[in-house]
Amino acid sequence: MKLVIPTLIAVLTLGLADPLMAQSAYPSKPIKLVVGFPSGSFSDIVARIFAPKLGAGLGQAVVVENKPGAGGSIGTEFVVHAPSDGYTLLLCGANDTSNAALYKLSFNVGRDLAPIALIGESPGLLVAHPSGPSSVRELIAAAKAKPGEIPYASSSPGSIAHLWGELFDLETGVKLTHIPYKGAAAATVDLLAGRVMVQFAPASVVMSHVKAGKLKALATIGAKRLPALPDVPTLSELGIAGFDAAIWLGLSAPAGTPQPIIERLHRETLRVIDLPEMKAQFAAQNMTALSGTSEQYGALIKQDTEKWAKVIRTANVTVN
Repeated sequence: MKLVIPTLIAVLTLGLADPLMAQSAYPSKPIKLVVGFPSGSFSDIVARIFAPKLGAGLGQAVVVENKPGAGGSIGTEFVVHAPSDGYTLLLCGANDTSNAALYKLSFNVGRDLAPIALIGESPGLLVAHPSGPSSVRELIAAAKAKPGEIPYASSSPGSIAHLWGELFDLETGVKLTHIPYKGAAAATVDLLAGRVMVQFAPASVVMSHVKAGKLKALATIGAKRLPALPDVPTLSELGIAGFDAAIWLGLSAPAGTPQPIIERLHRETLRVIDLPEMKAQFAAQNMTALSGTSEQYGALIKQDTEKWAKVIRTANVTVN
């Protein structure tokens, strides 16, 4: 018995230590970073900038895998049902907070994903054709004078750009007519041609046209003015609520991922987005790095989910 008891204690001790040892060894193989949009999309570009730097810090390759469809929900669902071991991650986006009210989903982003860290934010712009309104005040006045007669373009039904338009209507009491396109670039082509008067779009899509004088920037969507357009006010500055957050991206994992792994990934993400070369690459995409705790990231997901659900319900937004 004297030999059996110490042996039993040793076995139990090793059994308890194994999960901790496994976590401390993380990562021991390549990590998959899932993007819910196709190659060449804004999310994909950011993922391919971010992944190699994250992998270098972790000592393992971080491989980007595109799983597009249903506004990003197909990729999100894949990650939700992946093992909670830190080897399948999601480049989560603002779209994930609106999809719950647009699609019949088998998951809940706030419940079934563990927030790791915010990565960055790309502001939006409200832009107009040169023959259109020169300010948000003029746009509101024209829309009130001719309800439903001023068309605005967005990248697709149910996209964040579309929801910006619906939110604008709700907060200002106007009624613009939504014209959806297959992508923001296609919408911009028609705006440049004067077939629509205004567009809600990611800054990265329309910035070159604004700089060239082919489009007028009426307002910025986001917490701060764009450094490249310091004279263009934010919609929040103009007293229009709900536009303090733009197109954000963050890193998430399946719920139940061990906390030591979450913390390791959080530290590495903050390290990566603070690198001067990363900030420069982000700037080239009209994107700024965002820091903060995992808890703050989780709070943003909750806040945006509630906000977009209200907009979608009130405006009766549907997707085909």
